[in-house]
Amino acid sequence: MTQSLPQTPVSPSPSYSLADWRGGTLSLAEEFDYAITDIEGTVPVELQGTLFRNGPGLLDIGGVPLKHPFDGDGMVCAFRFDRGQVHFRNRYVRTPGYLAEQAADRILYRGVFGTQKPGGWLANAFDLRLKSIANTQVLYWGGKLLALWEADRPYRLDPHSLATLGEESFDQVLAPGTAFAAHAKVVPAAGSRPTRLVSFGLKPGLSTALTIYELNEQGQVVQQQQRSLPGFAFIHDFAVTPNYCIFFQNPVQFNPLPFLLGLRGPGECIQFQPHQPTRIWIVPRDGQGEMLCLNTDACFVFHQVNAWEQSGQIGLDSICYDRFPSLDPQQDYRQVDFAALPPGQLWRFELDLASKTVQRHCLKTRCCEFPTLHPAKVGQDYRYLYLAIAAAAEGNAPLQGLMKIDLQTGAEQIWSAAPQGFMGEPVFVPKPTGEKSFPEHWEEDGWILALVYDAHHHRSDLVILEAAHLQAGPIARLHLKHHIPYGLHGSFVDQVFSPSP
Repeated sequence: MTQSLPQTPVSPSPSYSLADWRGGTLSLAEEFDYAITDIEGTVPVELQGTLFRNGPGLLDIGGVPLKHPFDGDGMVCAFRFDRGQVHFRNRYVRTPGYLAEQAADRILYRGVFGTQKPGGWLANAFDLRLKSIANTQVLYWGGKLLALWEADRPYRLDPHSLATLGEESFDQVLAPGTAFAAHAKVVPAAGSRPTRLVSFGLKPGLSTALTIYELNEQGQVVQQQQRSLPGFAFIHDFAVTPNYCIFFQNPVQFNPLPFLLGLRGPGECIQFQPHQPTRIWIVPRDGQGEMLCLNTDACFVFHQVNAWEQSGQIGLDSICYDRFPSLDPQQDYRQVDFAALPPGQLWRFELDLASKTVQRHCLKTRCCEFPTLHPAKVGQDYRYLYLAIAAAAEGNAPLQGLMKIDLQTGAEQIWSAAPQGFMGEPVFVPKPTGEKSFPEHWEEDGWILALVYDAHHHRSDLVILEAAHLQAGPIARLHLKHHIPYGLHGSFVDQVFSPSP
């Protein structure tokens, strides 16, 4: 039976202080380069490679705070692991907008999520320029380190120094201004299909143009297909199986008038339509067949967890909200009432391709986000899932812990950093021995890496946990010399990029 998303419950007494949480919303203007020596525990010598992280690092420009953190310029961090030693470096992506505003020491561009230029609506009306901020994801593919933001082309960085090398067009496939999503998926080889990086881009209009890209391991676009979705589509993430790409078209409408008149950012012009269905588009990856559209009750999805094919069906796990978690345009996000916002919850969708029906049910009601799993299981049926979670079992709140779920048995493991620790996205790093040393449970044979903002010391820690024994807590906690503003996404590669000037 299809379940309906529950209404947002009332949060119990908070496990956090809003003043503590706000410490992670402060800018980090400095760029650092140092070996991390303040370490509790032991960094595994087998952990070899580089963890890259991306997120908005500047939350004010010229002393004027941004309206929303997602409008902040992208700051990429690199943690280089080499035989138990760890080196840290952070650098801002030098987009033209970043360089211009740093030179002027003031806001020159409007932000997607509501940041306006000084001077009121008259100074903003009909100025439709949006700077590329490259602040959402960073990944290494085809010998290139790419900082991603879904409304523009990627920016290429030097993987050693993090210096900005310029926009990436993939041999002129992406024209200037072309959208390339932040949530590209590395899909492992399956059957006759080789390993691919799969991504997409949207161009909104009366209908939304959808382009799906597939890149080989050399970083070349080897396939692209164009599709058209009816109406306005706000799609941040998607899921991939060996044969399909799956997109959730959230039930929203976009009224551009307040943006045109300089009153709001485009993200503030989105309105959730609770009486409209969420459309699930199933697109054949080979580009040969027609798209299939299935409807389900209204929900809003930022992040997909994973999808897999089984007996004529597609299973898909998602982080679902009962509505678009928007902030009041008049509200300062630093004063946000978390309890008034809907929590993200883990839901499973079963898509029947023959009957064209959708069944769904809630797997976890606890507030959660930023799902991760063993990278070899992307697009495949999987067992173990890792999430950032709120400390309380009900209601919405900042993410302060990690949860591991055994999807076969329902067993849970939890590690909490509350009350003064605030959690970033976990990243799963497989151990190099993998299936050989742990044949029955290789899917959980790895480490979980996550950044935690420590409000007591106003600094960030990188924590390393054994994925199989999450509840035991960190085996190593690496104390940075400073904080890192709350970030978005990251990735790990097994190359050790030696620091260079």
